[in-house]
Amino acid sequence: MSRVKVSSIDRSFGTVEVLRGVDLEIADGELLAVLGPSGCGKTTLLRIIAGFLEPDAGSIAFDGETVVGPGVSVPSRRRRVGYVPQEGALFPHLDVRGNVLFGLPRKERTDDRLAELLELAELPTALASSYPHELSGGQQQRVALARALAPRPRVVLLDEPFSSLDAALRVHAGRAVTRVLRAAGTTGVLVTHDQGEALSLADRVAVMRSGRIAQLATPHDLYRRPVDAEIASFVGGATALPGTLDGDVVRCALGALHVDRVRRAAVSGTEVTVVLRPEQVRVVAEGEGVAAVVDEVAFFGPFATVRLTLDTGADVTARVEAGHAPLVGDRVGVTVAGEAGVYA
Repeated sequence: MSRVKVSSIDRSFGTVEVLRGVDLEIADGELLAVLGPSGCGKTTLLRIIAGFLEPDAGSIAFDGETVVGPGVSVPSRRRRVGYVPQEGALFPHLDVRGNVLFGLPRKERTDDRLAELLELAELPTALASSYPHELSGGQQQRVALARALAPRPRVVLLDEPFSSLDAALRVHAGRAVTRVLRAAGTTGVLVTHDQGEALSLADRVAVMRSGRIAQLATPHDLYRRPVDAEIASFVGGATALPGTLDGDVVRCALGALHVDRVRRAAVSGTEVTVVLRPEQVRVVAEGEGVAAVVDEVAFFGPFATVRLTLDTGADVTARVEAGHAPLVGDRVGVTVAGEAGVYA
């Protein structure tokens, strides 16, 4: 039995449809990421699961028990759901102890329970008397998580919890939160617009687009087998080129490329979109491959993203080792490693 089952959820605000026929099943102990751009409906879905909003149609069940559906509406306080909003939303006038134990009955606000929660959240007990403004951003997020875990919820919902942190701290905080949830054995739902965050932290990722679940898969399958070119570009980045499929070969601006069977969503003889991951696009010496000029180089630690324009006019993106990145304006060649995905 799934820990959380979302069935055919619809929600509109006035004339604007925000969610349309959303279905999800989340396993016990799983961390599911709901990934999508702003405005796709992911936070609305989270708030409906939490009980802060009512759906227009559909149902939600926890452990087989319906909490919202036709004739049923269990209040949020009785759903045993922990909620971590953006930036943690700690009470500034309460210290760590007060924040963590806030939602518990008075008789359960004990030093033992506080110590247990701080240890689970990887926070030193010495911080118990500290106030939110005295904590780092990562510590604030873990205090918020400890508060959400305090009443032993069936599921913890995290709404863009790392959005206010800088890049390095976001990675560290994300890993820490994942460890805490796994140590507690708690089911989690993480809403994020950051595809790197979703792919690196979650067991499965649900990609939302225009109020629907466009694809639900493990991070490996989502990256390796996106259902269409739009998801391929959104998750991990991709170069998309027009091409013609001819058997097991696709012809495009980068020449005749072999087709990846698991990323083949088209039939021979048709016009298709050719999808290549940036690590497949190789920048080589001028005179090799297809001629191109380097338009832009952006460095991301040990690697760099290189945007190029082929002499044919097509734009492609490559990922190279930072130490071997070309310079803007360089004339180079472009080749392709591996097989291309093709989509109708």
